Amino acid sequence: MKAQTIIKDMWQELKLFRRRVIVSIIIIGLLFISLFARLIWLQLYRHTHYAGLALDNHVRNEPIQAARGIIYDRNGLILAENKPSYQLELVPELVPNLQKTLQYLVQIGLMTNKDALEAQRTIRSRRSFDSVPLRLNLSEEDMARFAVNRFNLQGVDIHTRLTRYYPQGEYAVHALGYVGSVSESDLSYIDRDAYAGTSLIGKIGIEDAYEKELHGINGVRQIIVDAHGRSAQLNKDWEALAEQPSTAGNDLFLTLDFLVQKAAEDAVWNKRAAVVALDPTNGDVIALVSRPGFDPNLFARSIMQSEFSDLNENLDRPLFNRAINGMYPPGSTLKPVVALAGLNFSLIKPEETHYCSGFFMLPGISHRFRDWKPRGHGSMDMVSALAQSCDVYFYALADKLGVRRIHDYLAQFGLGALTGINLRGEKPGLLPSPDWKRKKFNGKSAQVWFPGDTITLGIGQGYMLTTPIQLAQMTAVIAARGERFVPRLVRATRDPVSQKTTALLVQRLRRAEAGKPEDWDSVIDGMIAVTHGGTATAVGNNSPYAIAGKSGTAQVFSIAQNAKYDESKISERMRDHAWFIAFAPADAPRIAVAVLVENGRSGSGVAGPIARIVLDAYLQRKFPPSLPHDTLKENNTTAPVAVEREE
Repeated sequence: MKAQTIIKDMWQELKLFRRRVIVSIIIIGLLFISLFARLIWLQLYRHTHYAGLALDNHVRNEPIQAARGIIYDRNGLILAENKPSYQLELVPELVPNLQKTLQYLVQIGLMTNKDALEAQRTIRSRRSFDSVPLRLNLSEEDMARFAVNRFNLQGVDIHTRLTRYYPQGEYAVHALGYVGSVSESDLSYIDRDAYAGTSLIGKIGIEDAYEKELHGINGVRQIIVDAHGRSAQLNKDWEALAEQPSTAGNDLFLTLDFLVQKAAEDAVWNKRAAVVALDPTNGDVIALVSRPGFDPNLFARSIMQSEFSDLNENLDRPLFNRAINGMYPPGSTLKPVVALAGLNFSLIKPEETHYCSGFFMLPGISHRFRDWKPRGHGSMDMVSALAQSCDVYFYALADKLGVRRIHDYLAQFGLGALTGINLRGEKPGLLPSPDWKRKKFNGKSAQVWFPGDTITLGIGQGYMLTTPIQLAQMTAVIAARGERFVPRLVRATRDPVSQKTTALLVQRLRRAEAGKPEDWDSVIDGMIAVTHGGTATAVGNNSPYAIAGKSGTAQVFSIAQNAKYDESKISERMRDHAWFIAFAPADAPRIAVAVLVENGRSGSGVAGPIARIVLDAYLQRKFPPSLPHDTLKENNTTAPVAVEREE
């Protein structure tokens, strides 16, 4: 068998090798050309773009917080301003382990567990590059504690910010409101870009209602940061890059007269009470008081949980704005408007008399509707019935009017509806009617509007409820003889740049009508008689101006037909509420006021003197001496005295 012979073609292999070398050289050459072209493209044509990206690796945009607008009273006294403070902030994208970092802050005492949980919710709702405030108004001890532990807190830093400060403390807090930390719920409706770097937002009152005007426009500046993302501002080589300054929020000028506000608050400091004073010529709110109150600076500096619990769980409800949210039976303060209704529908004449024997009975019904004066008042015309607050006179008048006419006429004075004041949470009160009762109750027997319901409505009892601001507005309408305005707390705004002041328009409402112009005179004469020989004579004593007023006492609970009201056996919180409404000077009214003292027992004896203090403060600039509030509490604590129930 012959062996196979393999002949190797050296030339073919060499040719193949050369071909492969040439292809490789071409490919490598093309790659070098592509790389060189790419370098040229990046260096020459895309230099600016990538230089900017590179700069962003060590430059951060930091928001500049806008100064919040300053709030003044009508005379230029500062009620809310700003002051610098230190606050602890965190940038989520710079924190390696968020949970661990927050827990560490709790361990070193800079946060509580509840604060940490709230911070987590807020951080989740923010963008990763936003600086999120964790603690406001740090003390020197807090800053020292942070400085010692800073090496363990990457992405956390202390910044100087402006915080809100209320120099008058608790005074006017329910009108001003307060600011608090921006929460997760706030972020659901605000513009996040506009609030980047902002730690505070208005929560209630003027601070909330005028948040847009007060907030301002935040600026932005570029800062150099180190490898850990911290600002290099503390280093000597730090320098600012680009900066867009912030624009402060608008200043607000309120209608409040702080000295009158203070006099009213001092008069009811230790009480559960409300005072509202209006200018009947334009609706300006001169004073808006709700006691007890609280210090809004607690919220501006980030209130502690224990402090908030003390306020929220307090039986006297200091966070509750009684002036616009509290609803109470108006009692006898309603009688002037019921008298106007009788005149409007020509059912009575001012000089006509009705005999008061101490009770009123409907035909065919044995129930006695009692007068506050058991032995009766005798013969009463309109002026004397108002002066002595004769229930029997108004029982009979309400029976003549009927519920439909009473309801429709009272509605003209704003009762049973929102006044329109620009504060969150205002309640409309309750102006009952047969239609309302049918919708309110389920059982057919409970849906019936009884004649007795109309009788009690005529003296401001039964189902009817009003707020202090509604009664102040009603009083202002009587003082202005039918003219109605929306109550307003802000009279003007001022641009911080141009310093241009813009006055806000007065809002008129549909006027309340009376049958004849002289009907207003008859009712106002009756209200003047209240403080000059009537149930509240002490309120008008030695007054250099005429006061038109009306006292009222609203029942907290009903008593049986033949039962006797014994105040000594009733707990303090079950005693009657005290009302007083007034305006002055009666011939040319400049102020209308409504005073409520919860469980105050007597409208003329308790609420009336408070109204006189407010009137004197505004009209005469006469202010009671300022006393320490603990002294006021002692001096205003009195033992129960014998008083007639209705007045």
